[in-house]
Amino acid sequence: MKKFSKIRLFALASIVAAASPMAVLAATDSDNTVINANLGSTISLTTSGTVTLNVTPVSGGSQTSASDSLSVSTNNTSGYNLTLANNDTTTSLQSGANTIGAHAGTHASPTALANNSWGYAIPGGNFDASYSALTNVTSSSTKWAGVPSSSSPNTLKTTASTASGDSTTVWYSVKADTTKPNGTYTDTVTYTATTNP
Repeated sequence: MKKFSKIRLFALASIVAAASPMAVLAATDSDNTVINANLGSTISLTTSGTVTLNVTPVSGGSQTSASDSLSVSTNNTSGYNLTLANNDTTTSLQSGANTIGAHAGTHASPTALANNSWGYAIPGGNFDASYSALTNVTSSSTKWAGVPSSSSPNTLKTTASTASGDSTTVWYSVKADTTKPNGTYTDTVTYTATTNP
């Protein structure tokens, strides 16, 4: 009798378990989204603003030079390109109707500054390794190039990484004799700093 009761109880428990509802498992899925923050390139350029060359002419020519200080900052990882040109199509320093023409030397082939002309120099490369201020010297072998017109700027520098206050010194010089009337001879140059692609 005991044995029979155990069998009946087991069968009964099986029937009850079969009649109970089954546990429901939650369904789940996942996916990813990539967040891209595209930062544009920025660049800034500052200069000294004015370079003054005081010349006292003599019959054989008197030469004075001074420098301009440039500073470039960019977040561009490919760096930047720096160019120089006249801000218009003329290349002469002008005082009314009087002019001092651009030196015939070029960036690729700079030469000693000719009388009654003006030019620029970047230390190193085709130019001299270093420059210092000249004040009314009558003879100098330093090398100079004429500033080109706005239509054909010269490249002064090319970099390949970000920059913070990257400095460049550009020298300017003028040489004049007593055939040039006194006055302030003026022109404007334009530097352009462009991020590299």
